[in-house]
Amino acid sequence: MAGPASLILIGVFGVLTMIGIPLALSITAAAIAAVLLVVPLDMALFTSAQKMLASLDSFSLLAVPFFILSGVIMNSGGIAVRLVDFAKLIAGRIPGPLAQTNIAGNMLFGAISGSAIAASTSIGGVMVPMQKREGYDPGFAAAVNIASAPTGMLIPPSTAFIIYSLVAGGASIAALFMAGAMAGLLWGLGMMILTGIIAHRRGWPVAAGIRAAEALRVIGRAIPSLMLIVFIIGGIMLGIVTAVEASGIAVIYTMLLAFAVHRTVPLRALPSFLMETVQMTGTIMLLLAASAALSFAMAFTGIPAAVTSLILTISEDPILVMLIINVVLLVVGCFMDMGPAILIFTPILLPIAQKVGYDPVHFGVIMIFNLAIGTITPPVGTGLFVGAGVARVRVEVAVRALGPFYLLLLGVLLLVTYVPGLTMWLPRQFGL
Repeated sequence: MAGPASLILIGVFGVLTMIGIPLALSITAAAIAAVLLVVPLDMALFTSAQKMLASLDSFSLLAVPFFILSGVIMNSGGIAVRLVDFAKLIAGRIPGPLAQTNIAGNMLFGAISGSAIAASTSIGGVMVPMQKREGYDPGFAAAVNIASAPTGMLIPPSTAFIIYSLVAGGASIAALFMAGAMAGLLWGLGMMILTGIIAHRRGWPVAAGIRAAEALRVIGRAIPSLMLIVFIIGGIMLGIVTAVEASGIAVIYTMLLAFAVHRTVPLRALPSFLMETVQMTGTIMLLLAASAALSFAMAFTGIPAAVTSLILTISEDPILVMLIINVVLLVVGCFMDMGPAILIFTPILLPIAQKVGYDPVHFGVIMIFNLAIGTITPPVGTGLFVGAGVARVRVEVAVRALGPFYLLLLGVLLLVTYVPGLTMWLPRQFGL
């Protein structure tokens, strides 16, 4: 049954998406079509609707709109320049100081906003022109900004991990956040090392030091924004708050920063922030509901079991199996946005990873890492096109300059995949 069901599911989904039907509707229709092989139409519709509704009846989902609203407020809250100044303190004495500041700034802003696109435009919009004025190659400046922006998808708060947790059957969000933070730091540190090597070879100077009084002023301006990371990660790690409670705290804190402390946003902007949050949340929730119908259809028709059997027939060696999964996810990431990819491929690939001994939390980090690379990879990577637009360079120029960074990220991905202690050490320290 899995063979015909797979053909129907893929065929219906492919046809509907090609003719422009919205993704959530395409997924739902394909799922119902596959189930029709086994049950009558009325039962297929009733059961699919029941699964879709049940998938949204989750307390953990409250964290999604709260973290989105927090990110929307932060994106408009005037913190980019403060974080850029702070990043200069961290990275300004390393070869290629402006590029290093871009990387550190993207890590900090991405962690606060939870958005790679926001980091690329906010930090990159400040740093890329500065790099060009100082004689940095425009393609290299674009590549540094593009390749470092996705760290915000890994460093919490990350809605991607919340979605994965729900699809994966309740993997610990706290553990995913901690493991994701470690993976994001590995990504960023690898970027800084490679950038330093390139800058040293090209003879770019190190920035001059600044006076202690100025350094303290910069730190003081950045601390209020950086405290959000402390509240979220620290609170969850110490067991003081859950992920949902942390998301609520994030909203209150970002509102205080934007409206009262920095005063960069008028209070009348709040309705527009809420409307943007509702639109983004609605899209995610509809996709989540559609993925529940898809997961039911695949389980009902035996598709995941068939795929698991197929891959394990090729090999049961964990190294080879995970290499195959990584290749699949890298290819998927080149053509599909992260949200739909998580929803569609987690039910298929997670059972395979568990069969060869991988923890669901560790696999979640591997999946998000792969798909984050996909956001900066042609032909569809949104991060690539946005970053090239910010730098005002052609996409082809940016892709050529990204070559060394692609190789670096593949190397870090292999470390994350095959050395679980790098990402799982922190969750294990807290018994998660």
